[in-house]
Amino acid sequence: MSADTANEPLLGVSALKRYFPIRNVFGRRINWLKALDDVSFEVRRGEVLGVVGESGCGKSTLGKTLMGIHSPMAGEINFDGREIGALIADQRRAIAKDLQYVYQDPGASLDPRWKIRRSLHEPLVVHTDLDRAERDHRVSEILEAVGLPVGHLDLYPHELSGGQQRRVGLARILTLQPKLVILDEPTSGLDVSVQATILQLFRDLQASFNLTYLFISHDLSVVQMMCDRVIVMYLGKIVEAGETDAVFENPRHPYTRSLLAAIPRIAGKRFTEDFWLEGEPPDPGNLPSGCRFRTRCPMAEARCAAEVPELRSLDGRQQAACHFA
Repeated sequence: MSADTANEPLLGVSALKRYFPIRNVFGRRINWLKALDDVSFEVRRGEVLGVVGESGCGKSTLGKTLMGIHSPMAGEINFDGREIGALIADQRRAIAKDLQYVYQDPGASLDPRWKIRRSLHEPLVVHTDLDRAERDHRVSEILEAVGLPVGHLDLYPHELSGGQQRRVGLARILTLQPKLVILDEPTSGLDVSVQATILQLFRDLQASFNLTYLFISHDLSVVQMMCDRVIVMYLGKIVEAGETDAVFENPRHPYTRSLLAAIPRIAGKRFTEDFWLEGEPPDPGNLPSGCRFRTRCPMAEARCAAEVPELRSLDGRQQAACHFA
């Protein structure tokens, strides 16, 4: 890899939009749910970029749109120097092994009728020309890398714990030697001790396999620990972005401040008593004018209803979409 290539972003997303139709009882479209609305960001090679926000903010829709599970309505997705947003299913197969997705529920991505051996061989059969012996060798190597014994190859998914299923899910995508891995809520539903083990595994695998992660999570403590940079989403838009330490130490958007204030701390400067975010987000099918956060924001003024705030650079380390940032 040349120095110029190494400095280029691995993933570039520009003005991405994904709307879902809202229909009445007669099946007629009456409005749009704007799950992604003019979303732009980059993922640099070798970094971990976090995506955070409340449920319904568009995090998972973003991951699935990047994967082609949802088709973008507008915008561009440039992956490894190639525009992939408009590719049809057959064309995406050429880049599928380089861009992989780890589902929130790893057990759901494993066929319950297949033993782990077959599940790990399947992506190699589909995407490579390796013979059986070569596949066996790669599967054994990857299984060892994720910390599972070879004997687990002869087990079914239901015979594994949640943590072991996540390891198998990681092994399944790592057999293809991807460049970018999208992790969708990768620690949800796990005990704290298992979470710590899985997070360390992510770090170890990143170093061993030269991986880049897009880390989608609602767990801000995990994001702070794992991510180099973070983007904060609210109702389909990015409201803040920047280096993780800068965003966590000095959040510039009121929504980000409210999220961070909600992190439980036994000691430190943030406490749940500081949490002032109240109420539910607005109906995504009937969004407020101007700033989408203004109906829950204590700083809101008349300007916030009249003008949509642009995501703008503040100090070279952060961006925020707020008139008063």
